[in-house]
Amino acid sequence: MVLNTLEVLGSKYLPTQYTLHIVIAISTIFALRAYSQGRATNRERDLHARTILVTGGFTPFTLIIIHELAQRGAHIIALSPNPIDSPRVSLIIDALRTTTSNEHIYVEHCDLLSPASIQSFCKRFLSGEVKRLDALLFTHEYPHIGALRHFKSKTEEDAQREQLSLASFLLTTLLLPSLLTAPTERDIRIINVVNRFYAAASSPSFSLAFYNSLISNEVPPAKSIFLAEGTRSLRTIILTRHLQRILDALPAAHIPKTDSQSSAIPVVNPDSQKSNIVAVTVSPGISRADTVARILNADWTSPAGYSKFGVILYLSFLPLLHLFTKSSVAAVQSVLHALFLPTPFKLLSQTTQNQPQAKNDSLIDRTVTDLPEEVLKPGALYAECAVVKLKVPPPPLEDKDEKRASEHKGKGKAAEKETMDLPDDGELGGELAGRRVWESYEAALKAWEDANPTLEEMEAEAKAAAEQEAIQTEGISS
Repeated sequence: MVLNTLEVLGSKYLPTQYTLHIVIAISTIFALRAYSQGRATNRERDLHARTILVTGGFTPFTLIIIHELAQRGAHIIALSPNPIDSPRVSLIIDALRTTTSNEHIYVEHCDLLSPASIQSFCKRFLSGEVKRLDALLFTHEYPHIGALRHFKSKTEEDAQREQLSLASFLLTTLLLPSLLTAPTERDIRIINVVNRFYAAASSPSFSLAFYNSLISNEVPPAKSIFLAEGTRSLRTIILTRHLQRILDALPAAHIPKTDSQSSAIPVVNPDSQKSNIVAVTVSPGISRADTVARILNADWTSPAGYSKFGVILYLSFLPLLHLFTKSSVAAVQSVLHALFLPTPFKLLSQTTQNQPQAKNDSLIDRTVTDLPEEVLKPGALYAECAVVKLKVPPPPLEDKDEKRASEHKGKGKAAEKETMDLPDDGELGGELAGRRVWESYEAALKAWEDANPTLEEMEAEAKAAAEQEAIQTEGISS
C-alpha cells in the first residue's frame, strides 16, 4: 500500500520524462556548492606544545580556528577586547576546553583599537616566565567593516580600518624581538588573514590612488566600501611581503644539525628560506557570517548594533548564500593549510634527524630529492590552499627615490652590498612598494599613539580606579 502510494505521488509530481533534468539540476546544485566551498587542506600537523597567539575576538571564523587548533593540541592565547572575567568570555572558553579536551586555551584582554592596551599586553607577555610563541595568527582584519549605505550609515569605519591595520603592525613590531631571540631550529610563522577584495585595489586603474593614499593624508577616502576594504587588504599583503624581506636580510639561521655518524650534507636553498620566521598572508574567501552578514549589517551579535531589514534580507537569501558563499568551517581551510605546510628549513632539519642513513649513501644529501611537492612560500599570499600570483604595479618614483638610486649607483661595491640586504624581487610591487607601505605604517602609528593615551597614563588611571574601589569597599564594610 505504501509503495503504491509513493508510486502514484512520484508519477504525479515527478514525471518520468523529467527524471534526467531533475538529476542534472540536483547534480549542478551539488557541484556549485562544492566549488563555492573551495579547497580543503590535505595537510596535517601535530601542534602539541605549540603556542599560538590568535587575535580577532570570538567571531565565528576565529572560534572555528581556535577549535581546530585546540583539537590538535596547540596552546592558544586568544586576545579579546572584553574583560576576561565577563560571562560571555568565560562561557566560550569553558565550552572550547570541554569540546576539544584541551585545557591550554587562555584568553588575554587586549583592545586592538587602543595602542596603550596593545603595549600593555605585550609588556605583560614579554615580562612573564614563558615567552614562547610558535605562530602569530592575526584574524582581526578578516571580518568585513562597513555596510551598504541603505543598511548602515558610514561612521568611524575608515578610522576602524586604519586602527586594526596599525594594531597588526604594532603587535608584530613589539613581539618580533622575542621571536628573533628564539632558538633557530624553531619553526615560527606570522599569518595575516585578509578579505578577498584586495583585487579591487591592485588593478592598474586604482594603483595610483593606492600609492597616493600612502604618502598623503589629504586623499579622500574611497567611496566604495569594497575598494576601502581592498585597500586595507592590499596594504597588509604588501607589508607582510616586505616583512619577509627584512627577516631574510637578517643573519641566516644555522644549518640543521646532522647525526654524527651520517655522511649526508643537508642543503638549504637560500632562495627558498633564509629565516626560521616565515610571514605569509591568507585570504579565506567570502564567508556568510564574517563577510555577507556584515555587508548587510545583519550581524546581530555585533556590539555596534544591526539592521532589522538587513537581518530579514540576509535570512531571505540564506538558501542562496549556502550555495554560493563559504561557511566558517570552509573558510578556515586556507589558514590551516598555511599553518600545516612544512617550511624548507624545518623540513630538512626533521629529515636529517629522523631518517635512517644507509652505509652506501653518497655525500650529497638524498633528502633534497625527497622533499614534498609543496612547501610554504615565505612572504606569499595564499587563497584556496594555493599561492596567489598577484600582480601589483610598482609605485612611481619620487625625487628622493631617484636621488637614493643615483647615490647607490655611484657607490659601486658598497651599493651592491646594500642592495643585497633588501633585494628588489619584483613581487607585489617590489621593494619600493614594500618600503612605501612600511614607512606609511610607521608614520600612521606615531600619529595614532600621539592621539591616544599612553601606557603610563592608562596604568596610572587603572591604579587610581583600583584605589578608589578599595576605598569604597572599606567604607561599605565599615
